Amino acid sequence: MATTGASVRGPVRAGERALAPDLARGFMLLLIAVANTPWYLWGRELRATTIHPPGGSALDRITQVVAIVGVDFRVYPMFAFLFGYGMVQLLSRQRAAGHTEPAVRALLRRRSLWLLLFGFAHAALLWQGDILGAYGLAGLLLSGLFLRRKERTLLVWAAIGMGVLALATLLSVVAACFATNASPGILGYLPFGAASSAESGPFAAALGRLAFWPMVVVGQGLLGLVLPVAIVLGFWAARRRILEQPGEHLPLLRRVAVTGIAVGWLGGLPHAAAVMGVLRIPEESMFVFEVSQTATGLPAGLGYAAVFGLAGHRLGRRRRPGPVATAVAATGRRSLSAYLAQSLLCAPVLAAWGLGAGAHLHSASVAGYAIGVWLITVAAAYALERRGSRGPAEALLRRLTYRTHPGGKPVAG
Repeated sequence: MATTGASVRGPVRAGERALAPDLARGFMLLLIAVANTPWYLWGRELRATTIHPPGGSALDRITQVVAIVGVDFRVYPMFAFLFGYGMVQLLSRQRAAGHTEPAVRALLRRRSLWLLLFGFAHAALLWQGDILGAYGLAGLLLSGLFLRRKERTLLVWAAIGMGVLALATLLSVVAACFATNASPGILGYLPFGAASSAESGPFAAALGRLAFWPMVVVGQGLLGLVLPVAIVLGFWAARRRILEQPGEHLPLLRRVAVTGIAVGWLGGLPHAAAVMGVLRIPEESMFVFEVSQTATGLPAGLGYAAVFGLAGHRLGRRRRPGPVATAVAATGRRSLSAYLAQSLLCAPVLAAWGLGAGAHLHSASVAGYAIGVWLITVAAAYALERRGSRGPAEALLRRLTYRTHPGGKPVAG
């Protein structure tokens, strides 16, 4: 039944935002750009378990090792954690304003559905590896299942998910020791995922992206477990206000930062060694890295989030953050716009259906391009911050989610 315009309050205001989550989102977008751009290096042979191309200079190989150890499969868990954290913040603001539970749940469902549609459009037009759809799907399911659960229940289910990931890693190692035939896993996944970047026809490229996108939405959004576990842990952390009040949780943040990053980086080293040829692994056993990279990416992503909680605490003690922190946080406040802008600046330039520059770059040069793209989005976000303007994608999502009329008053459904 329709309700009045007072059934939900409007979006978060600037003065209500904590520094740490925005700082984390802003810097994380740099890692997303570095992780995504190798998929545009079309026109060359793909290797088992990695999208990074063979050959290249010493700098290219160093870039690949850094990416495999510290970036690949380590970024989206961090974003998922922040996504879950933000859902609880939204829920808390609505409850504090005295709004009804059904209206708030409807608001969360609308937001997740629109994210799913944003992801579909993003994949259809630009980028097959879109992650918005996975967040939208996970948000739809997990908000109903876990948002009202007790903190202990959240931790128990997160522990079960991490236990399953650890068990899957152990079983994959055992299976790799006895493997005799090449696994169809990532050996088929990578060429399929990269095919649209190598397609010169825009329509055929769009069909390829849309064929691959559901694998990302369902695989990462649900079946891979990492994203759901990270979101549930985000629910728990937001209940404790860990990133809003980091000074009260410094021991926990330090433990998670050190332990999570250590596990994640150490877990990525065998994969990097195998890709570089230092560790000799039979091709039929390389599928083990599908699971190990995913499983160790979760603690690394949580560790990264904890680092920015610590950074937010340190910067929050100052009267005003410096210009760099302000610009990065401004990008985090406009993370949806910055994420979509990355594809707009990469796909038409690098893919074969556009200018095709990806065929002429290698790992180090495309990482440099990714950094340049991120810096452009940071400069744009900082300009919008100084003007007091939201990002265009955020403004659209908020209008659709809160169903505002031209005057800007929120209307619930």
